[in-house]
Amino acid sequence: MPLSLATESAPARTAVSNLSNPLQAAAELGQQLQSVSPSLVLFFCSTDYDLGLLSSALQTQFPDVPLVGCTTAGEITPLGYSRGSITAVAFSAEHFAIEVALFHNLAEFSFYDAQQLVHSMLDRCKERTVAPIKGHSFALALLDGLSVREEQLLNVLSANLGLIPLLGGSAGDDLHLRDTHVYCNGEFHSDAAVLLLINTCCDFEVFSIDHLEDSGDKLVVTEAVADERRVLELNANPAALEYASTLNLRVDQLDSLVFALNPLSVRIGDRFYPRAIQKVNEDLSLSFYCAVETGIVLTRSHPVNLVGGLKQLFDELRRRIGEPQLMIGYDCIFRRLEIEHSGIQEDVSALLRDNHVVGFNTYGEQFDGMHLNQTFTGVALGRSCLE
Repeated sequence: MPLSLATESAPARTAVSNLSNPLQAAAELGQQLQSVSPSLVLFFCSTDYDLGLLSSALQTQFPDVPLVGCTTAGEITPLGYSRGSITAVAFSAEHFAIEVALFHNLAEFSFYDAQQLVHSMLDRCKERTVAPIKGHSFALALLDGLSVREEQLLNVLSANLGLIPLLGGSAGDDLHLRDTHVYCNGEFHSDAAVLLLINTCCDFEVFSIDHLEDSGDKLVVTEAVADERRVLELNANPAALEYASTLNLRVDQLDSLVFALNPLSVRIGDRFYPRAIQKVNEDLSLSFYCAVETGIVLTRSHPVNLVGGLKQLFDELRRRIGEPQLMIGYDCIFRRLEIEHSGIQEDVSALLRDNHVVGFNTYGEQFDGMHLNQTFTGVALGRSCLE
């Protein structure tokens, strides 16, 4: 079954392995990408793998190629949705100049650190660009999905990137909520992030959509621990009790699927942005995947026409940049749970496959300097000016 995106001269090629043995999975990726001379290989993998063995195996298969990746809450492969797999993209050196930076200790990462990092990456990228930096570059971020630091990182990175679009995803661990990892420099890392600065001669467009409609139910955060993204009270009642009450449920009925189908959103300007609930704590507080603080007003939302929204997005992208050669997609794990619950996984997989989407299910998405939940966010790559 052909898995590569196009011909050997295509700007990017994709690969996937569903083999559970990490050595065999890495070998299968290497075989599918053996004819490529890439500037970088980007991968997304399940935490079902022994990550130490997988790391060694990938280094063996791609000894002279920069490797960047992260763990997931589900994979988007050239064949559609998958679990327990690894998928990869190899970027042609002819069409992409890519700079990579890994940074740790995310709580201490400052505006000055971001300034030094971004300026250094830009300087290096300018030495080997395939197109002018302005209008032909974007940045991809992969962040530790349990770091609780996405908002701060995005603020300082976005401020220093200026007009260069920044998007990305938070690494997952199949909803175990224990260990999430990014990969760079031959190792998996926690409390870390990877930034890719990508200069390309291909047309591209970044995007972010959701499929949520807001109801009239309002919940005021009357007490929160902002630096832990934990809400203690909603409407002056224990948070889990109040949220469950709005759904006519008991607290012990609250789980990830309930959270996915009944998200809370905060209004910023003229838009509502989802704030997904991560879990119920023993003290009946609620932990969130996104920033929350005392005083904000949350509105209960509900999902509408996910498939229709995806079709509309892909149609609009085709009109603007033509047939996509590749889309890198960051798809919230709660969208995946809803899709599986609704029995539309094959329909969505077909859409993703037909539009050449490769990516993963996230614990949060990043777009335009903001940390988001329950979105499908990404970048679509069109034709190259070299063609």
